[in-house]
Amino acid sequence: MELFLFLGSLFAFLFVGIPISMVLVLCSIVLMWHSGMWDSMIIPSTMLDGANNYPLMAIPFFVFAGEIMAEGGLSKRVVQLAQLMIGRVRGGLGYAAIISSVIFAGLMGSSVGEAAALGGLLLPMMAEVGYKPGRAGGVIASGAILGPIIPPSTNFILLGATISGLSITKLFMIGLFPGIFIGLALMVVWFFIVRIDGYNETITFTREEKWKIIRDATPAFMMPVLLLGGIRFGVFTPTEAAAVAVFYGLFVGVFIYRTINSISILVEIFAASIRATAVVMLVVTCAGLFSWVASTVGLVEKGSAVLLAVSDNQWIVLLMINIILLLAGMLLDAISIYYVFLPFMLPIMAHFNWDPVWFGIMMTVNLAVGQVTPPVAVNLYVGANISGISMERISKAALPLIFASLLALVVIIIFPDLSTFVPRMLGQM
Repeated sequence: MELFLFLGSLFAFLFVGIPISMVLVLCSIVLMWHSGMWDSMIIPSTMLDGANNYPLMAIPFFVFAGEIMAEGGLSKRVVQLAQLMIGRVRGGLGYAAIISSVIFAGLMGSSVGEAAALGGLLLPMMAEVGYKPGRAGGVIASGAILGPIIPPSTNFILLGATISGLSITKLFMIGLFPGIFIGLALMVVWFFIVRIDGYNETITFTREEKWKIIRDATPAFMMPVLLLGGIRFGVFTPTEAAAVAVFYGLFVGVFIYRTINSISILVEIFAASIRATAVVMLVVTCAGLFSWVASTVGLVEKGSAVLLAVSDNQWIVLLMINIILLLAGMLLDAISIYYVFLPFMLPIMAHFNWDPVWFGIMMTVNLAVGQVTPPVAVNLYVGANISGISMERISKAALPLIFASLLALVVIIIFPDLSTFVPRMLGQM
């Protein structure tokens, strides 16, 4: 009864347009009232406990570092480096967009922010050489899904710190290969798109320009190397790495790039960071209440039992889980989905003895793909707004790239050892 009551109230509240954070609170109240455990004092204390978690301190620091690097002229230098790496190939701007997404993911950890930053730079350049607006917006939006996958990722912090109890360090390490693999899959599909659409542009640089691009991009490129290297060798924890990222970003922006040269710019960076962090933490506090209520009333066990009752074949259950996650990712944000669905799946993981770290990256990739899957494809909305085209047009043009992401997800699901290879090699598993 509790399961049907939860699903019914969830869809009812979403249907009338209530924000997802408030929906989770209202669903919690409904479950508490039905179970006879209503106590108004439980709600604020539980919500506060959900946010009172030391590893969560990494989120505002990483958000702040990302805003610093974006404001500090990082986007332009990353794009130039990517163009230098691949510019002489036909359709080089599309490849550069994907390579830039891989590099930028290691700096921001935000899918939407990555799409906006790279789209603002690359889309005008693509339009100038004759790219179709839908294709151009589609490749940037698709590449931006790497933001939550390649570390540092706020999704991994939430996944490890508050929901599953997994090692954030392991999640960071395991995100490397899937992110790069998806980037390669996108590049393979772009190879065929270039020939179908007939793009012929190439980019060349003089010797002096090449050295200048490498010199300018090196400080930005070294940031993920510094962070992951420090975490891997135990110099600092992921939370401490976030603070290091802020100081490094400020040093680069103020003293090397010298683009952060006024108090007003710092105030703008602070304001943007506060807004972004507030959105995340509001969902965390509200979802923390729901997780506690769902566990207390036995909703988690009942939901897991429903899935296990369908089949005892792990592949069928895994297929069902991924379909549910993909559909949920079309409608809800990743943070809410983690809190709502992952507790139901933890008993299933234990039942089939699945590697929880691998399951975490699989879930993260699935939800990242959901950000380019209509109807609520936030990355495509960003690309459509910057390109000045309709959502329908960019969605249709991006279909081959979405299909490539889904195929990469299938490979990650079928061959878990591919994802865990890097952390095993680094001694993290």
